[in-house]
Amino acid sequence: MLIRSRRKRRNYDAPQRHQNHNRPMTRRELLGQGFLAGSATVLSGGVFSLFGNPRAAYAQLAADLDPLRAACGINVFGAGKIPFICFDLAGGANMAGSNVLVGQQDGQMDDLSTAGYNKLGLPGDMVPSAIDPNTNLDHRDMRLGLGFHSDSAFLRGMVASIKTAGIENSINGAVIPARSDNDTGNNPHNPMYGIQRAGAEGSILSLCGSRNSESGGNSMAPAMMVNSEFRPTKVDRPSDVTGLVDTGELLNLLNEDDALAVMESMYRLSEQKMGKVSTGLNFTDPNNAPLTRDEVVKDLVKCGYLSAADIAERFSDPGALDPAQDANIVGGANSIFTAAEFNANGRDGDEFRKTASVMKMVIDGFAGAGCVTMGGYDYHGGARAEGEVKDFRAGRCMGACLEYASRANGGLGIPLMMYVFSDGSLSSNGVIDDSIDGRGKGEWTSDNSSTAASFFLVYNPRGRPQLFQSGLDGLTPEQHQQLGYFSAAGDVARGGTPGANNVNLLVEMVLLNYMALHNEQGLFANTGFFPAHGLGDITNLDRLTAFEAICNGTVSNPI
Repeated sequence: MLIRSRRKRRNYDAPQRHQNHNRPMTRRELLGQGFLAGSATVLSGGVFSLFGNPRAAYAQLAADLDPLRAACGINVFGAGKIPFICFDLAGGANMAGSNVLVGQQDGQMDDLSTAGYNKLGLPGDMVPSAIDPNTNLDHRDMRLGLGFHSDSAFLRGMVASIKTAGIENSINGAVIPARSDNDTGNNPHNPMYGIQRAGAEGSILSLCGSRNSESGGNSMAPAMMVNSEFRPTKVDRPSDVTGLVDTGELLNLLNEDDALAVMESMYRLSEQKMGKVSTGLNFTDPNNAPLTRDEVVKDLVKCGYLSAADIAERFSDPGALDPAQDANIVGGANSIFTAAEFNANGRDGDEFRKTASVMKMVIDGFAGAGCVTMGGYDYHGGARAEGEVKDFRAGRCMGACLEYASRANGGLGIPLMMYVFSDGSLSSNGVIDDSIDGRGKGEWTSDNSSTAASFFLVYNPRGRPQLFQSGLDGLTPEQHQQLGYFSAAGDVARGGTPGANNVNLLVEMVLLNYMALHNEQGLFANTGFFPAHGLGDITNLDRLTAFEAICNGTVSNPI
């Protein structure tokens, strides 16, 4: 007989105080238990910012860009790679079973035992194969390609944010059963530095994250991938985004057209004048041979003026960057968030504004990749309802990213890879929370790193991404949708993949799959990418790849 529990409801967004946990001491521990929220740092760019990176003066851009911009390496549309957003659910959230379906070696539909699903928070009448008497259907929902439990809070949240009919048919995903330590940011989960190394770039920033940390999130980045040159810029609210670009006082004195004419004239005059003088630096620059340092300095001065003109042209309209002024996000007749949701005080409003800020930066091409950290996901030891409410909120934010990607590019859509991870996980002992928010599911009672998993979803406006089929690895398509597997008892099979018991290698698996979407998995082990990876030979790389490519190198070359 199932034991059912009724408990006095607490404030779900109040900090977690677990009797069996030490008091949190570090920022990561405080965030995971909900004691801390994000704070903002506003940054501003200057006209002469190119002096910090001389290579920018020689970047080669697509032929269809303005030749002056191309000559100065002004990046208007990013590197053309698929935008990448990751969600870092700090504290040890549930991913497997109650949210994303997991199974044994044959894939998501290779059911675990009833006891295994019970550990993952599902009572016997809610296991995936059980028929719901209200619908006469089982508890599997395949609308996003990747299988979710039909009552998954993540799924319910995503569906609530997806407004455009039919975009579910352009989404697919994969789940990766993989252990990680509980309640600590010391797991090297964050893949963003690797995403940048794989080619992602933005027109303003390389990377952004909602926390002011080395990784931009709660969890660390793998040490061998960290490159301080690309440290994520903190973005967790609209004012952070609008503060990234300063168009200067000229636009306050002149109208936009006149201001642009002045700055472009400054560029041309400086170009003429610099051609007639010498800086005295006529020796060859070893970093830019065969160019001399005299030529490098002249280019940087000229391009400083052009950069200022470019910024004024692209960002003179405050709404160009501000998610609060984007009718697709808020304020429109069919916006993703209502004005009341977006402007609300409390955790919902904070998380919606944070997500909107990061997704606009990344999907609109201003940053190559972004990380959204959401705290308080150490939700065991209390009612199941708390986890359901927080998971639904996270789902709303995930769905917002997918919906916004479908509206980008003038409504034509732009591909997106969205990755979701957490530090550890948790398990249930079978006690049922029969409150309205608990939904008759098992309470989360303890940390359990052996029930952990990560997953990613891919949106492709040209149609649902297809599961990988090399014909050489001996796997079925279903085994490419679940990279690794669970035991019947509900534990991660540690030998299922290289990343199943090694978080560094889990990140490498995510990076391999990002490159595979660009048809570049053959470059994964090359110098400049990940030559020292630990994923094995070519056949094993095929076994760890979820999808066929959706573009050749860049999103401008669709397949």
